[in-house]
Formats: sequence, C-alpha cells, structure tokens
Amino acid sequence: MKKPTLLLCAVTLLCNLSLLKVSATEYTNQEVVSNLQHNALKSDLAYKIAESLTVEVGPRLAGSHENALAVDWAEAKLKSLGFDKVYREPVTVPVWQRGEASAAVIAPYPQKLIITALGGSVATPTQGLQATVIRFNDLQSLIAAEPSLVAGKIVFIDQKTERHKNGSGYGKSVGGRANGAVEAARKGAVAVLIRSIGTDHDRMAHTGLMHYQDGVPKIPAAALTNPDATQLDAMLTRGHEVTLALKMTPKDLGTTTTYNVIGEVTGSSKPKEIVLLGAHLDSWDEGTGAIDDAAGVAIVTAAAKLIGDQPKRPARTVRVVLFAAEEIGLIGGKAYAAQHQAEMNDHYIAAESDFGAGRIYRADVKVNSAALSAVQQQLSVLAAQGVTNGDNQARGGSEVSLLPAYGVPVASLRQDGEDYFDYHHTPNDTLDKIEPAALAQNVAVYASFAYQMAQSILPLRPLTSGSK
Repeated sequence: MKKPTLLLCAVTLLCNLSLLKVSATEYTNQEVVSNLQHNALKSDLAYKIAESLTVEVGPRLAGSHENALAVDWAEAKLKSLGFDKVYREPVTVPVWQRGEASAAVIAPYPQKLIITALGGSVATPTQGLQATVIRFNDLQSLIAAEPSLVAGKIVFIDQKTERHKNGSGYGKSVGGRANGAVEAARKGAVAVLIRSIGTDHDRMAHTGLMHYQDGVPKIPAAALTNPDATQLDAMLTRGHEVTLALKMTPKDLGTTTTYNVIGEVTGSSKPKEIVLLGAHLDSWDEGTGAIDDAAGVAIVTAAAKLIGDQPKRPARTVRVVLFAAEEIGLIGGKAYAAQHQAEMNDHYIAAESDFGAGRIYRADVKVNSAALSAVQQQLSVLAAQGVTNGDNQARGGSEVSLLPAYGVPVASLRQDGEDYFDYHHTPNDTLDKIEPAALAQNVAVYASFAYQMAQSILPLRPLTSGSK
C-alpha cells in the first residue's frame, strides 16, 4: 500500500504546486492591474491625445484632406509613444462634400429653419425646390401611409430621441435618418426632413449617415434642429398647409484611399494572439469630433501605451486599431475583417471605445457561456473603478461588432451616455465636452481589461450559439 500512498501524495503535491503557481500569477496580475489603474488616473496622456487630434487636425470626414492629415497624425502619434509596430492598411471610401443647406417656411408663417444635410445626400435642383410638408410620427407611419398622400411633398419625420444612460433611444429613432429617404421616395416625395436624432435643445442640427437603394429615386435628405422641428410641428397643428423652400448643394466626388492605422504592443510569450482595442479616426465635419471619436482614440491609445510601459509585457499582443470611415458605414471595420480574415482565430477578444468619454459603469462580454463566470471573475478588478459585471450579450462597439461573425469574442465596456446625444454629430462636439477625470477612468478600465485578457488562460471560444 505504500506505493499508491506515495503516488497519491505526489499527485496532491503537484496539484498544490500548480494551484500555488496560478495563485501567484493571479497575484502578480492584480498587482500590475493596480499599478495600471493608479498610473492611468494620475496621467493626462489621454486628454493630451484628444486635444492634439481635435486641435491639430479638427473635423476629419472620411475621404477629405483633413482625414488624410488625421492618418498622418495617428501614425506619427503611435510611433512617438513607442509602440513596437505601427502601420497603415488601405481602405477605399466614397468622397462626399456637404456644401450648403438652407430651408425656409414660405407660407403661412414665413421664417427660416436651421437644417444640415444628412451624410451622403444628393443635392436639390440648382434653384432649390418648394413643396408642401406632410408630417409622420416615425418611419413606420411613413411606410404605412398611402402614396397619394405623400407624392410631390416634403416628408417630415418627427420622432423624438429618448434620453437613456445606455443610449438606447438612438436605436429607436435612427431608422428615420437611415431609411427615411428611401421610404419617402417610394411614395413619390421630393425630399425628406427628419427631427435631429439627438436629445439636446440647441439650435444645432445633427448630421449622420443615410442610405439610398438601387431602383428608388434619390431625393435630398436633411435634419432639422430639435427647436426647428418643434416649430414646424406647431405650424402644422394649426390646420393650414405649410410650404417649405429647400436648397442643398452636397456633392459626390467619387472615391479615394484612406487607411486604418494600427499600433501594437508585442506580447511576451503569445505574440501572435491578439487583444484588439479599437476606436475610429474619422469624424463628421460639423464639430471637431471630440467625443466622436477623439475620446475613443485617446482612451485605447493611452491604455495600450500604459501596458507597454510595464516592466514585463503581458503574454498576448495588444493591438490598437484606429479604424477609417466608421461614420459612413463601418467601411474601415469591414476592410479590417477582410484583410485579417486569415488571423481571426488569433484574435482572443476585442473591444471598442466609441461612445464619448462618460465614465464606464458596466462590463458586458460575448464569450462561450461556460467561460462567462471565470471571465467575470477576472474582470472583477474593474470594481475598483466602479464597474460591475454585466451580461453575455455584448456587441463590442461599432466596427468590433462585425467580429463575432468570425468567431471573435468581444466586450462592451459601457459608458454613461446620458448626455452623449446632446452633442453627437453636431457642431457642439468639441473638446470642452470631455471631462479629463472621466477620460482617465476610461483609460484605467481599458488598460485593466486589456492586460487581464492578454494574460488570461481561459478558453473563450466557441461563442455561445446564436451569438452571431
């Protein structure tokens, strides 16, 4: 009986040593994470990055000269911060120029209205157009309307955007912006106006991408400021026909090449495996693109820089991807997925910062359900920054939302977006809307998340059925 006893003792000893090794590793990870959080909270690096991008480049619409400057800026910035590898990858994008946009009530209460063209809109005839207005509460009401009621008119979609911490009101109302022109044109409308997809009360219109469809006439599409939408609604409730004059001069200038800009902090023992941190480099042309998305660029760049400055690198490579042309259809994200399809199995997990600079309060993931509890345990280090564990239904952020289709696990580090849509896609998206302390908290969370995931031994794949 001695040999079995000795064997049992040996196995027990090996198990205990293994547990001690895991415990020691976890202790070391927590020590590093604590250091990362401390350094992030006392650093102004992220704010300086956001300031640099918004001041030295400013608005950077995809395909524009300013966007080309932003690509050069990003490559130089990543190199100056000491990333191990910095490179750019080409992306073909359409070039659209906003031009001018004006609207006025001709009758019965003549006055000017403030509008802006929606991204990708065609122009009005050179002399402009005049037509009566027909109002709809939302896109669904327009779809259900009799074509005879709409033909020859300017459609006005008057759906208000609800204010929510998680930004969910945007999803409820954005359909009118995206698809209003198609549905209005199907019924013979000559133009479409939408109430701005925003929660503000400023007389500043919110732009954003709209779509056309092959086989359906292209009509001009614009957004009214929220006060002007309320004014137009008040006119219509008086029972008289309201006639508008509309003039817009946007242009389609073909296509050009821009770039995704990528920087890497090389992993120490698993350098081919990737923890991806994303943000988008482009912005709309109305403000300076501060909360959308210089803040995200700053957060993920500063987080990776802090990890790279640690005495010992984590096991996996931390890859920062500053995506091109997010605002005009996730074009940079689609290009990245196509160009990196062969290495998708090497992407351990991905997350993207593209919701301003509000404090992060919750961490959702999309991983194999069997690993969820263990992943949440690893992410419990975020509790020091006020972050709780969420669910297993994360999208990951704009471009990163494309990656689960390739089997890539993702995380959504949820920011407080209570006021995000006050400024989103408006001239008011400027640097003063970023709170430095909140930005630093984001960096602390992203750095902690990325380091933990770069060190993790958990199998996160395959994704839970239906995660696509």
